[in-house]
Amino acid sequence: MLRFSRTFLAASISAALFAPLTQAAEDTQVNSSLKPAAIDQCIINEPEQENSKEQPINVEADKLEAINGNKATYSGNVVVTQGKKRIKAQSVTLHQKENVVVAEGDVQFNDGQVKTRSDKATNNLNSDEMTLENTDYKFLCQPGRGHAVYVARTGKKVYQIEDGSITSCPEGDSSWRFVASSIDVDQDEEEATFYNPRFEIQNVPVMYLPLLTVPIGDKRKTGFLYPSVSYGSKDGMEMEVPFYWNLAPNYDLETSLHYMQKRGVQLNSKFRYLSELGSGEITSEYLPDDKDYDGDGARWGFQYEHSGIYDKNWKFTIDYSKVSDIDYFTDLSSSVGNREDGQLMQEGEAKYRSDNWDASLLVRNFQLLTESDSDLPYKLLPELSYNYYAPELMRYLDFDVKSHIARFENDSDNKPSATRVHVEPGLTIPLANTWGNWTTEARMLGTYYQQDLTGVDLTDIKADGYDLKESTSRFVPEFRSHAGITLESNDKFLGEYTQTLEPQVQYLYIPKRDQKEIYSYYDTTLLQTDYYGLFRSNPYSSIDYIASANQVSYGATTRFFDDQYKERFNLSFGQIFYFHSASTPQDVDDEESSSDFSAWALESDFNYDDYLFYHGGLQFDTDKNDVQTANSTLEYRFDKGYVQANYRYVSLDYIQEQASFITQDNYKYYTTDGLSQVGLLGAYQLSPKWYATGQYFYDLTTDEPLEWIAGLRYTSDCWYMGFTYSRELDHWESSLYNYPDADPVYENNFGLSFGIIGLGTNMGTDLISSSSSLGYGRPFFLNN
Repeated sequence: MLRFSRTFLAASISAALFAPLTQAAEDTQVNSSLKPAAIDQCIINEPEQENSKEQPINVEADKLEAINGNKATYSGNVVVTQGKKRIKAQSVTLHQKENVVVAEGDVQFNDGQVKTRSDKATNNLNSDEMTLENTDYKFLCQPGRGHAVYVARTGKKVYQIEDGSITSCPEGDSSWRFVASSIDVDQDEEEATFYNPRFEIQNVPVMYLPLLTVPIGDKRKTGFLYPSVSYGSKDGMEMEVPFYWNLAPNYDLETSLHYMQKRGVQLNSKFRYLSELGSGEITSEYLPDDKDYDGDGARWGFQYEHSGIYDKNWKFTIDYSKVSDIDYFTDLSSSVGNREDGQLMQEGEAKYRSDNWDASLLVRNFQLLTESDSDLPYKLLPELSYNYYAPELMRYLDFDVKSHIARFENDSDNKPSATRVHVEPGLTIPLANTWGNWTTEARMLGTYYQQDLTGVDLTDIKADGYDLKESTSRFVPEFRSHAGITLESNDKFLGEYTQTLEPQVQYLYIPKRDQKEIYSYYDTTLLQTDYYGLFRSNPYSSIDYIASANQVSYGATTRFFDDQYKERFNLSFGQIFYFHSASTPQDVDDEESSSDFSAWALESDFNYDDYLFYHGGLQFDTDKNDVQTANSTLEYRFDKGYVQANYRYVSLDYIQEQASFITQDNYKYYTTDGLSQVGLLGAYQLSPKWYATGQYFYDLTTDEPLEWIAGLRYTSDCWYMGFTYSRELDHWESSLYNYPDADPVYENNFGLSFGIIGLGTNMGTDLISSSSSLGYGRPFFLNN
């Protein structure tokens, strides 16, 4: 084979053929330009060399024939390379008068991004236009290949394709493809427009559209997304068709039409944005006429969320949700809102932070999702807080002040509204080193209340032992001293594990104050007790009621570490000893519990060789010889999946004693026998393309299943399909949760999802919903 130097003729031919089909990256080493590009290898991520068009051009051919001033022809195994670009053909001819280059005979092109094979390629050097005839092409840096009878490049990155096709399936796989009479490709806009396209499965047409645009890069593109289909016993056949609107670089919108056979057509939308103040999302759902709903008017749901930091010091958060009626979430599947205890959160906060102080303005409201008028939650309209910090005011002495003023309002006729002013200075002596810590703290909690009692029916409140006053104040000192040490054994446990013992003890003193003049439930609820809760200074979430305390909390944690200092096992246990029992808002006659000890609290985690995991917790009342609460999770992981069993238990006595319902019988709407629920979850990779998941939950108190969900997913190289089936407890045929004479009513749903992989699509990661009764809890993981 002859090798020709870089003459004007060779440069002209090569420059014509190398007018880039795509933006190719060039090698940074000059001498590498003489090497042919690797076939079927993406090299887009390599840096581009400056003046890449001026790189040396190498031409190899068996024969060269030239007629001066007319044409020149390379023939026989012609190979032309420049940087990462490479072209092969049987002959390459330059027509000098027309300034046109023609390559014929198995013309192959590769530039690290796209590879083509054509019968003939023609390039007009005057107009910079190029045509390819009978071409097979393949993208090297993303899924995509196809065939075209005719390809014309009308601009540097604009192509027109006649009788073309495209698919993301690999060669030899004809699962699906798009075929169109013509296709316009704009690489600057990163989109392809199909005219008269049809969608084919195994070369059989199944869908026709007059026009279709699809993305061909990372740029977002306005257009339809893939639909989902399901069938349920409550809503019948369902189909959802989403549409994506690429409105601007910093905001977009997704709308979808959700057809429900038994209800109608619902319009859903999700608007996202980015701004200097942060990011946000507005979600809406609108069903103009629910055929299966007795109420009049449209049914709708709305949520606005925002979170962001501005100018380093400002932080803004908003979470506002509202629905049209209290049965909205029972009747319709919805992604709107953060629901807790039958309420929808509606709050916003602006916070400013500096080195030594912070201030915030908080507004909070709830939408109640029950018919009860007696348990309406309080609105916080608003709360202005200010906190000051002076660490190291003196050596080993810290000082801080916490304060706020809050306004609480309630629409109920038997609950007062109030304004609360709270100031809480504190002194702290923190001592710590590598093996221990000791923190002593003294605080003074001063609170003033202005309560609006005019027109309020106080009958029920007085029955609970309150003697509310319009204006009242309270000053309560608090003393707390907490110490802990870490001991490490010098001997290896079982010859390979390092054991630590971390005992801790806390003394807490809060004198008892008569607080019957203050209503205790403006924003205060009882916190759940566990091992870590033994060392709190207040068992309540806020300061409307400050429980008295004269107690010692003690406990210990032991940990075992392997030779890589990875924690393999821990066990924590502790208890509170009361010098006198803590008071509660219901201590009408100053009665106190006769018990000197709290329940024992235990927590444990176990990790065996990174495939067997366990987490458990327990509270045991020694006076009643009864388990109050318990939870346990055991998980086995293997290469192709996992299996998990979990359990939770809450005794009825514990619910009756500890639940912070103002109307004490309200717990009956949730349970009449306590909670005892077991769950089983699992997932398994059946084969490289088949993946199965499932979960099952059972209520041992009612001897009824709560739900079970099964999912199966098939994933090929260029498409996927998923199946789900669920059977979930919807309600009981009674107003009470598990009324003995009531029968459970279940909802059955079958779901089908499908889509193609590539061309700007992404496959879903999971078929199992997160709305299960117990849900997936990863053992030995702090973020559960």
